[in-house]
Amino acid sequence: MTEDELKALDKEVRKLKRIASEWAGQLHDLVEERLPAAYHEIPGIAQSTYDACQAWAEANAKFSAAQKTLSN
Repeated sequence: MTEDELKALDKEVRKLKRIASEWAGQLHDLVEERLPAAYHEIPGIAQSTYDACQAWAEANAKFSAAQKTLSN
């Protein structure tokens, strides 16, 4: 992997972390402000938050592995 590819992957990881944080914020707002009346929103927001966190974790693992490979 080249330095440019590694930088692009780092940028993607940061983007995915921001998206995951945004979903987590929506979940937090749901809990703090709209429950119990908006209980029907829990599954959709929770799934989106989970998916975003999983995408970040996968990209972060790929980035970490690429860093190790590049440094060796």
